[in-house]
Amino acid sequence: MTSILALDQGTTGSTALVIGADGRVLGRGYREFTQFFPQPGWVEHDPREIIRVSVEAMREAVSQSGQRPIALGITNQRETVVLWDRSTLEPVAPAIVWQDRRTAARCRELRELGFENLIRSRTGLVCDPYFSATKLEWLLQDPELRRKAESGALAAGTIESWVVAKLSGGAHVTDHTNASRTMLYDLAARRWDDELLGLFSIPRALLPEIVPSSGQVAHVKAEHLGFPLPISGLAGDQQAALFGHACTTRGLAKNTYGTGAFLLAHAGDTPPAPAAGLLSTAACGPTGGPAYALEGSVFIAGAAVQWLRDGLGLVKHASETQALALSVPDSGGVTFVPAFVGLGTPHWEPEARGTITGLTRGTMKAHLVRATLEAMAFGVTGLLHAIAGAGVAVPTLRVDGGAAANDFLMQFQADVLGVPVERPAMLETTALGAAALAGISAGVWKSADDLREAAGLMSFAPGMGVAERRARLAEWDRAVHAALAWARYGR
Repeated sequence: MTSILALDQGTTGSTALVIGADGRVLGRGYREFTQFFPQPGWVEHDPREIIRVSVEAMREAVSQSGQRPIALGITNQRETVVLWDRSTLEPVAPAIVWQDRRTAARCRELRELGFENLIRSRTGLVCDPYFSATKLEWLLQDPELRRKAESGALAAGTIESWVVAKLSGGAHVTDHTNASRTMLYDLAARRWDDELLGLFSIPRALLPEIVPSSGQVAHVKAEHLGFPLPISGLAGDQQAALFGHACTTRGLAKNTYGTGAFLLAHAGDTPPAPAAGLLSTAACGPTGGPAYALEGSVFIAGAAVQWLRDGLGLVKHASETQALALSVPDSGGVTFVPAFVGLGTPHWEPEARGTITGLTRGTMKAHLVRATLEAMAFGVTGLLHAIAGAGVAVPTLRVDGGAAANDFLMQFQADVLGVPVERPAMLETTALGAAALAGISAGVWKSADDLREAAGLMSFAPGMGVAERRARLAEWDRAVHAALAWARYGR
């Protein structure tokens, strides 16, 4: 059977799938890797470990499938920056992860100096440490790294650039969806922006060539998988998920519940005007060609459940949260704003931190677990409201990601949104999108719709009354403003 290999290099692990031409998953591999927190607000990864676990996951998927795929599609955690030596292909510093807040003061300085409008109008983004530019600027403060970068000895890129370089033996590329997340990319012109490169003192030669999301860009060397393999699809994880859901025309939208929550709505073939609290970003059309989307971001979603498990020890497995949430009639007045690394859409406050309101002597473990799941739904509701306010109506929300398997969460999401939520049988839509981009290039499928039609759907209809919905959203808004007040008090 003809098949495609997809690598989903995420924030906490790498997943590999071998997907047949009929859309079935023929083989799967997964490996977690280490998270490093060297200082409060700092988050780092080891680029070498990312490559090691990614190759292991791909080998496992291929072995399990018994297939020899004809192409590889790669999707990746976005905004995370890697800096490496061009000749040795060895990293020269830890990867700075998208969640990292170390450049918050620099972003505040840029806003105070009046550069917010330039950045917003040129890139569609806001000036926030979430994006890649200030991370790379921070790395190049090291005089030796700066000297090497200016001499052409170093290469930089987001995670897919690093993975392609290592797998291919040196190809230095990125696609438009990932480039659009760096704060260095002109969204309308679809190229690196010289004025922004100058603002952040980043040598143009340090950056990768920008290539289409669907199309052959390099080859995996045989030493990694036992056979050479064309790399034919690249996309940032959220754009890949949008494509995997076949959200390729205006108004179709999806939300991914991963480490964070990311809602993207397809905005058509021209860059949408920047809207309050939202990002404009590159996306893919029906066959992987250039398109655009509006995006809202919640930085912490599933990671809050990981904190319940690993930080507090309240659960042993994430799967326990549904039963605990249903063991109580409500959250007991508890509201949890999991702003561990700041608030994203619509507030964009990097100094905010996790806040729990409404604790009483009667608060039990189940209340906090339920409040954690509800927080994901409340955060996503804010994203959809912001997108609707920008003039893009979203009548149904398509969902994916690990937490989307939680029926309680999906029903509560539909309740507080007031629109149906559709969940595909296969939740790994991000990998599916990467496979689709590679498979279209390789001639396996004609468009993203070919893959989506092979998957079944489960729909959750809203069941909450309007008055109750408004009251619950008002509680959430009050708690968010408590987190904002803490962040901004005394500044």
